[in-house]
Amino acid sequence: MTAHDHANCIDRALAEAERICSQRGARLTPLRRQVLEEIWRNHEAVKAYDLIHRLSGSEHTTKPPTVYRALDFLLEHGLIHRIESLNAYVGCDHPEAHHDPVLFLCERCGDVREARHAGLIAILDEMAATQGFTIAHRTLELRGRCTRCQSPDDKDHARPPADLP
Repeated sequence: MTAHDHANCIDRALAEAERICSQRGARLTPLRRQVLEEIWRNHEAVKAYDLIHRLSGSEHTTKPPTVYRALDFLLEHGLIHRIESLNAYVGCDHPEAHHDPVLFLCERCGDVREARHAGLIAILDEMAATQGFTIAHRTLELRGRCTRCQSPDDKDHARPPADLP
């Protein structure tokens, strides 16, 4: 993905966040906006302490509780997803409506992609019902290799394995 593509993702995500927050009467403060922008800087999972580091400068240190409150706000409004297995965050591709995402995590480059599939969610709901189980929260995390990393002769993306447990 080029720098231009990243800029388009960031601009689109911020504009959508502004629209959604405005519709809901919520305030996208400058810090919340900065946190969302940093999360969208690339398509990799971002940990809270990485955000704190990125948002802090030589004259200003961003405090952890401030970033966690911003993350809670962004999660509450569906603007980001939490990747449970990594304790990290990624931008939501479909923030306009609540949904249960399927996240594809590349174990080589760290790229994260999102998909939605109503049929799959219905199957999971049916499986839960047969077990007498009520699902409170659902995010599917699938690990493997993205298209770029499947090719053995792809030298441009030969990075060390991503921080996936």
